[in-house]
Amino acid sequence: MRLVVSEKNIAARRIAEILAVGKPKTDKVYSTPVYTFRRDGEDWVSIGLKGHILGVDFPEALSHTDTGWQATWEDGRTATALLPSSLPVPPWEKRSKPFTADGLDLKTWKLQSLPFLVWAPVGKSPAEKEIVRALKNLAKKADEIIIATDFDREGELIGADARGVMRESNKTAPVHRARFSAITKDEIERAFAELGTVSDELAAAGEARQDIDLVWGAVLTRYLTKVRFAGVGRPRSAGRVQTPTLKLIVDRELEREAFVPETYWSVDGKFSVAGTEVPAGHETERFTSAEAADAAVAAANSVLGGGDTPEGPATVADVTTTRRTVKPPTPFNTTALQAAASAEGIGPKRAMNIAESLYMNGWISYPRVDNSVYPKSLDIRGLLKTLSGVPAYHQYAESLLKQEKLTATRGAKETTDHPPIHPTGAPDPDKLKPEEWKLYNLVARRFMATLSAPAVLEATKVGLVVGGERFIARGDVVIDAGFRAIYHYGLKKEEHLPKMTEGETVGFLGATSEEKQTQPPKRYKAAGLIQEMEKRGLGTKATRHDIIETLESRSYIVNDPIEPTKLGRAVIEALSTFAERITTPGMTAELESEMDEIANGRTLRETVVGHSRELLAEVMAVLLPKAEEVGELLKDAAVEDAKVGICPKSGHDLLVKSSPKTKGQFVGCAGWPECDVTFPLPQGKIETVPEACPTCGTPQVKIIQFRQRPRVRCLDPACPTNFEATVDIGACPTCAADGKDGRLIAQRSARTLKRFARCTNYETCNTSYPLPQNGELEATGESCSCGAPMVVVHTGKGPWRICIDPACPLKAEKAAAAEKAAAAKGSAPKAKAKTKPAARKKSTAAKPRKPKSAGA
Repeated sequence: MRLVVSEKNIAARRIAEILAVGKPKTDKVYSTPVYTFRRDGEDWVSIGLKGHILGVDFPEALSHTDTGWQATWEDGRTATALLPSSLPVPPWEKRSKPFTADGLDLKTWKLQSLPFLVWAPVGKSPAEKEIVRALKNLAKKADEIIIATDFDREGELIGADARGVMRESNKTAPVHRARFSAITKDEIERAFAELGTVSDELAAAGEARQDIDLVWGAVLTRYLTKVRFAGVGRPRSAGRVQTPTLKLIVDRELEREAFVPETYWSVDGKFSVAGTEVPAGHETERFTSAEAADAAVAAANSVLGGGDTPEGPATVADVTTTRRTVKPPTPFNTTALQAAASAEGIGPKRAMNIAESLYMNGWISYPRVDNSVYPKSLDIRGLLKTLSGVPAYHQYAESLLKQEKLTATRGAKETTDHPPIHPTGAPDPDKLKPEEWKLYNLVARRFMATLSAPAVLEATKVGLVVGGERFIARGDVVIDAGFRAIYHYGLKKEEHLPKMTEGETVGFLGATSEEKQTQPPKRYKAAGLIQEMEKRGLGTKATRHDIIETLESRSYIVNDPIEPTKLGRAVIEALSTFAERITTPGMTAELESEMDEIANGRTLRETVVGHSRELLAEVMAVLLPKAEEVGELLKDAAVEDAKVGICPKSGHDLLVKSSPKTKGQFVGCAGWPECDVTFPLPQGKIETVPEACPTCGTPQVKIIQFRQRPRVRCLDPACPTNFEATVDIGACPTCAADGKDGRLIAQRSARTLKRFARCTNYETCNTSYPLPQNGELEATGESCSCGAPMVVVHTGKGPWRICIDPACPLKAEKAAAAEKAAAAKGSAPKAKAKTKPAARKKSTAAKPRKPKSAGA
């Protein structure tokens, strides 16, 4: 049996569909979907992972013996720890946490443990245990193993980890590597016909990044969290990439604040040429005084007449026409695609998610690339023939195919791993989601534009004189559209000028002046920041958008264009003051370059990781003695960041705090312990709201929870605004079976904001059901065949009718039928994810003992 291992389930299914003779069969090994098929007279199995199946972690403790340091993990794993001799060893002068009799506890977040954590070994353990079990099971029967993960640093590491797991149960089967840049029939067939081997160097580069990010992130995050103002706000993170990125944002904000605007005046006139109004600006673009601008306006307007025809005469002094050529755009790499998509309203992270989906379904090539030069092996004419099948592209694609020679533009960076992002298939627009088609259309048009001729524009400049004042009118005319005929993105609107000749008299309609100010440097938008990060060597094509998301989740930045919060500024101020090196891009860019050296086989992972630990040790040697000073710098910003309003009892600030025991968030009074006012907070991102609750006067917060609309909520759980509008959903089936009169009433938890239905006899009956979190509920007065009430939920997508019991047998039957239908089509069972709601949302209802009523 040949075993194919892909990075994701959808890739495993698509590869099986391409390679199979006939339709592949969907099955499961434990809980992991697999696809079995026949090819070349042999049995094949295709399995998808969930990205990294092994996670990296620190040991639980370090212990010291006569033979040196040893690390111990929670699951009992042990390893030798190579700590520098400069660190102290037991017995300790003082023995309190984190120090133990023979070593120290690394689980406890203590500043004293950080010098040891810098050098602690990094271990690996299963992050996806069920997939690991499935791989070991399948590997036992495999005669050959083919790694078909993404061909990049991360993909190679994922494949190497999977290989290591499978080697535990099969040490002899040969392991090969399939490398491809698109999930299309031609590309997959080629990759499996030209199998190679896993690149241990490339995988080692990925592992080095993993280790370095863990060590730097953990050490700096623990440091900033422990020195923050005790108990206020959330943990504060830092890292080798996120910190210099945050510094870019803060520096731009400081530039804006230091900017001194200059006041100037502009003068604009309106002219009439053959019935067409033509705007023109004064030759002096900026007047430094209002008097000078007013004088120019008065001189120009002196020619205006009165009465019904106020128009005055102006003279065309000169007409200058020049032609200019606009080059076609270069091929898309990841950063360029994110920038172009952002200009079309699709943010960087969303753009990558959509691009990944298009890639998995065979519509575009691999989307995480640095390359911006098409390789000679790319079948450009074949791709144009494919695009000609899309009605919107047919005419243009055919015109390109008629050319004897096609010459593509070239970007600044050329690599050999993947080609630039390009279309690989011709989807039906009606079968893609609107955003998917929008991004695919951008990629397809960009591809054709890179093969097109330059655009030729004719620029016209006309000098107009009136009342002794000279005005300039400008306009562009497209002589040859070139690439602009297919690629309209990012183009300025042409200003067409009517024909004018030197010495001609035209109409003048009047002039006005306007006071203006010079503007400070613009804040970064997400796409622009990603471009700046690429320019400075911060992060990789696959991680830059995640870095921005991390900064936002830590409350260091807000909005887009991006603005640093007070806390974000304070973190950079503190780190710049005491450890400036980690806030600059140079050190991170150096480490990224060293990781490339690992991939090229010119250095070892251990060398680069060791170097990074040395750099971090130097940083911590400076930061640890300054912990109190750093904490003071962060204190005011942490408190400001945590404010949500005024305590109704003491008048002190109400702050978002974190419990040292539960790690959960709550709102407490800054006057504690004299004032013990606290309010619970649900999970999710919390934002302040300036207005107090109109009903009770308590402060309000905005709560943003995953996949739910943001909502404003009063902090007081007892406030009437926090109670769900009373909806009597129906009779409680448990009480009905016992001959009691119990009703199920919809309500919302004051702590979690979760909506649920509870029996009115809750003191003696514990029956409750989870309810949909969004939409207006309407009782139907009907019961499902399982005995639970039916409701109608009104949402923006229309009303839908459901049984409120997540364990309803009818739901399981429908899910099973959908899974069976999907399996019959040889595709992954899409309904399977909905067969487990009972495991996530348990009903406390007992099985009703009354006879079943009419079904749903």
